[in-house]
Amino acid sequence: MQHIIEMVTQYGLWFVFFNVLIEQAGAPLPAYPVLIVTAALAVDAGLSVAPILLLAVVAALLADLAWYAAGRRIGPRVLKILCVLSLSPDSCVTVTRRQFAKWGPPVLLFAKFIPGFASVSTALAGDTRTPLPRFVLFDGFGALLWAGVAVMLGAIFHDAVNDILLTLERLGKIGLLLIAIALAGFIAVKWMQRRRFLKEIHMARISVSELQALLDEGSPMELLDVRGPASRAREGWISGSQHVVDVTSLNPSEDVDVILYCNCPNDASAALVALQLKRRGFKRVRPLAGGLDAWLAAGLPVERL
Repeated sequence: MQHIIEMVTQYGLWFVFFNVLIEQAGAPLPAYPVLIVTAALAVDAGLSVAPILLLAVVAALLADLAWYAAGRRIGPRVLKILCVLSLSPDSCVTVTRRQFAKWGPPVLLFAKFIPGFASVSTALAGDTRTPLPRFVLFDGFGALLWAGVAVMLGAIFHDAVNDILLTLERLGKIGLLLIAIALAGFIAVKWMQRRRFLKEIHMARISVSELQALLDEGSPMELLDVRGPASRAREGWISGSQHVVDVTSLNPSEDVDVILYCNCPNDASAALVALQLKRRGFKRVRPLAGGLDAWLAAGLPVERL
């Protein structure tokens, strides 16, 4: 915390601005401690916390608008970048997509309070062509609520924050080391969660060329599209595929290949559904490597409404 104080003292509110900007851009660097400490220092100095709140909201909006624009331009590909930057498991895309499909842009009001959810939800807003004014409205209020809670905590508990800062100051380099260890631990936990998830969904895939050969031969199979309704309507679907929302309605068969596809990082949605099917007795289950993106990249056709 002493290091944070020195940074805030030397660079002022710009440090707050860039810290929030970097975090909202997807980097695993928490901005909440900086907002809380800065607000506490401002209250102790008799200064207004309004500039802190304003800069935090502006920084968050700028980062979110960048992801919104990227979502509109390159769609699902930007989600892969986000999961790598944030070290979040690729399941964050699946969960966020499901919640966004259910609630729409109002989910942006609370997205920043959920780890791995904020950046993905803003990119999804662009990918689903949410109107820009509607996006700015909900995302702006969401940023205001998120930053406002941190600033309020710093202002209300400024005495307790100061006690912590004084303790860390007395510890000197040891206090700074403790902060560094805590940050490294946070990043390490995020990295292990991602590794654990990738290990869980590791299974045999079917390539686009193999799937195309099976379709050309008329081989019996169940081809399942596990994307959301909005993605299916916008991007089309592989001919003969069945849109699946509830896998419990499917009956296991040992004689038929079950192929699943999505358009998410590391085929996460398809792999997760494949795991569910295997637990229910399906034997020959494989996700399509690269999902619909790989199918389209191969120049193969899709059906549309």
